[in-house]
Amino acid sequence: MNIIKQLLKYDFLKYASNIAGELESEVYIVGGFVRDLLLKRELSDIDFLIVGKGLQFAETFAHKMGIEDIVIYKNYGTAHFVYKGINFEFVAARKESYRKTSRKPLISEGTFKDDISRRDFTINTLAVSIAKNNFGELIDTYDGLGDIENKIIRTPVDPEKTFDDDPLRILRAFRFSSQLNFIVAEEIMIAAEKLRDRLKIVSQERITDEFLKIMKSPKPSIGLKLLYTSQIMEIVFPEIARMGGVEQREEYHHKDVFYHTCQVIDKVAEISDDVWLRFTALVHDIAKPQTKRFVEGTGWTFHGHEEIGARMMKSIFKRMKLPFGKLEYVEKLVRLHLRPIALVSDDVTDSAIRRLIVNADEELDDLIKLCRADITSKNPQKVSRYLNNYEIVMKKVIDVKEKDKLRAFQSPVRGEEIMKVCNLKPSKKVGEIKSAIEDAILDGIIGNNYEEAYKYLLKIKDKF
Repeated sequence: MNIIKQLLKYDFLKYASNIAGELESEVYIVGGFVRDLLLKRELSDIDFLIVGKGLQFAETFAHKMGIEDIVIYKNYGTAHFVYKGINFEFVAARKESYRKTSRKPLISEGTFKDDISRRDFTINTLAVSIAKNNFGELIDTYDGLGDIENKIIRTPVDPEKTFDDDPLRILRAFRFSSQLNFIVAEEIMIAAEKLRDRLKIVSQERITDEFLKIMKSPKPSIGLKLLYTSQIMEIVFPEIARMGGVEQREEYHHKDVFYHTCQVIDKVAEISDDVWLRFTALVHDIAKPQTKRFVEGTGWTFHGHEEIGARMMKSIFKRMKLPFGKLEYVEKLVRLHLRPIALVSDDVTDSAIRRLIVNADEELDDLIKLCRADITSKNPQKVSRYLNNYEIVMKKVIDVKEKDKLRAFQSPVRGEEIMKVCNLKPSKKVGEIKSAIEDAILDGIIGNNYEEAYKYLLKIKDKF
């Protein structure tokens, strides 16, 4: 590709080139911007490497662009601002050294080569000059271009040093592999496994951020399998690591829960970008290892894994510092993921369908997406049969919704009226009576209307 032609599309680079000349500084675009330009990916960040007056270049550039909100970190020699939705990062060429107890580097002034060699992967070491005398010249010190063409993740220096300095780069390697569908060099896998305990110096927030980026990638299983085979998953998400492994007993076999889960996540990823639906796919069978039992004549069973899995979510969210606003959603889908398939038979009552509608509420569509993705059989006839079963369930849901208009279901008799009729003050008892009325509607004992609900209240009030 003609990289100069691509660069000239960005007017701000003309300003940058002029300022570099005025300050007599070497200025390069480095890292992800160059990589993504070559891969024709969407561009959201641009990194400038300045050999010379780094912060002065950033401030002059911001002023020229009319940017007032610029953040400067003098101790690190870096600056940042946002322009038209693009993150602009500036760094003066530097050397880095690390202490064993921290991934925060000790910084000193360095050369272009020093700065390029400190970067994580060869595909991120590519640099393009924006100086007038060699505008658009591509500098490829570590054959990053070749690695892009060969679709491989490598480090510019010994991966053991790369990961020892900053162990978060282990997760970044797997994340780039998952995002770009690149393979990871064997030496990276060896170093990652050897240095996996170094991840303990990395904050949970940074680990979780990289993990969720893997979950957001086009095919999350790529990164998840790398985490698993390198034994990094044991550090990052031990409950998922424990799902791996297949126990066999005579003629009874059960699919490996981890690899089955990877298939489910990829199927969800094909139809949804929602990272929390993908996360739910990851954890829907998380309690299978601890509920696995062998029953003679039946085979392997996992009774109660859906309920136990749902109860595990709170401690996992707390440990991984996941947003608690998503906890209820994940708990609900994990708890309900076996429910729809149990409602297929002809003798299933409207009451059972009503309970599914109310329990799943706004997440019913996502629940069915998860259930459909959970079918990973290699038998096409079996897959077709199961998918048809979910269509049957959804038809029943639609029929019951039309009959009962349960979209906004709640007791037609409100709490205030219950308190008045029963001579009660606000209390738990009021909620219990309200729930009893709602249960009667769900069970088909009374209709979903005020008249029948009020009569039922009069009938049951003395019990409370």
